[in-house]
Amino acid sequence: MCGIVGLFFKRGAATPALGPLLAGMLSQMAERGPDSTGFALYSDAAPAGAFRVTLHAPGDDYDWRAFGAELGAAFPFAEAARHYCSHAVFTLGAGQQGLFDWLADRHPELGIFGFGERIEVFKDIGLPDAVARRFDLLHRSGTHALGHTRMATESAVTTEHSHPFSAGLDLCLVHNGSLSNHNRLRQSLRREGIRFTTDNDTEVAAGYLTWRLGQGMSLSQALEAALADLDGFYTFGVGTRDGFAILRDPIACKPAVLAETDDWVAMATEYRAIATLPGAASAEIWEPQPATVYSWQRQ
Repeated sequence: MCGIVGLFFKRGAATPALGPLLAGMLSQMAERGPDSTGFALYSDAAPAGAFRVTLHAPGDDYDWRAFGAELGAAFPFAEAARHYCSHAVFTLGAGQQGLFDWLADRHPELGIFGFGERIEVFKDIGLPDAVARRFDLLHRSGTHALGHTRMATESAVTTEHSHPFSAGLDLCLVHNGSLSNHNRLRQSLRREGIRFTTDNDTEVAAGYLTWRLGQGMSLSQALEAALADLDGFYTFGVGTRDGFAILRDPIACKPAVLAETDDWVAMATEYRAIATLPGAASAEIWEPQPATVYSWQRQ
C-alpha cells in the first residue's frame, strides 16, 4: 500500500500555501498508510555558507535547549533553532562532517533525518492529520515538498523506519513498493562511504541516488541508472535542492498520477489527493509511464 504525495511550485519563491496544501494531500492518503506519516519541506535557502540539519530525539521530552547550548559552544549558529516535539532544526555555519562526527561522539542517541541548504524532514508514527499538527505543517511555507503515509511491510513500525529518507545533501526519497536486492546494495554502498541507520529498503534507494549524484550524474541520470541496478517494484518520489522527480519501475504495478498547471506540478498515489489543490480541475492529468523519468528543475 503506502501513499506518496509531492508538490513542486515552478516559480521558485517560497509560498505559505505549501504546508496547508501538502497537509490536505497527505490527509487523503491516510487509508493507504495508517502506520506513520512523514514529509520533507524545501524552504528558502540557509544563509550563505550555512546548512540546516533536522535531528530526531528518542522522546518528545528531550531537552533541546540544553543540547542547543552545548551545540552552540561547538559550532556557530547561523539562525535560531526551532523545536518540534522530538524533532529540532538547527542552522549552522560549520562543515557537515564535523557536526556528524561530533554527534556520533557526544550524542549517539540523536538521529539525523535531513541536512542541506533547504531541506527539513519530519516523520513519526501516526495518521497524517495528527502528524501534521505535531509538526505545525499547516503554518509551514516552502517551494516544494514530498510526503508519505506508510503501511509497514519491510521493516518495523518506528519513527526511524518511516519515510522520507535523506542520505545526501538536500536529497530525499519516498517509496511505494519493495526492493528485492537492497541487502546486497547496502553492503556495496557502505564500501562507497554511504551511511545507513536502518534496515529499510527505501533508505538503500536514497543512498544509491546519493552515490550516483556524487559521481557527477544529474538526478535524471541517477534515476535512469537505478532502472538497471534496483530490482523490485516501486514508485519513487525524489526531491533535491531545486528539483523534483518521479520514477516507476518497468512493470509499474504501483499506482501513480501526475498533474501539471502553469504554477505547479503534483504527484500522488491516487488522484483524490491532487483534487484538493487549487486549479486541479483544469490541470493536465496523466499516468506516468513505466521506466520513464519525469523531472522538473529550477535553475
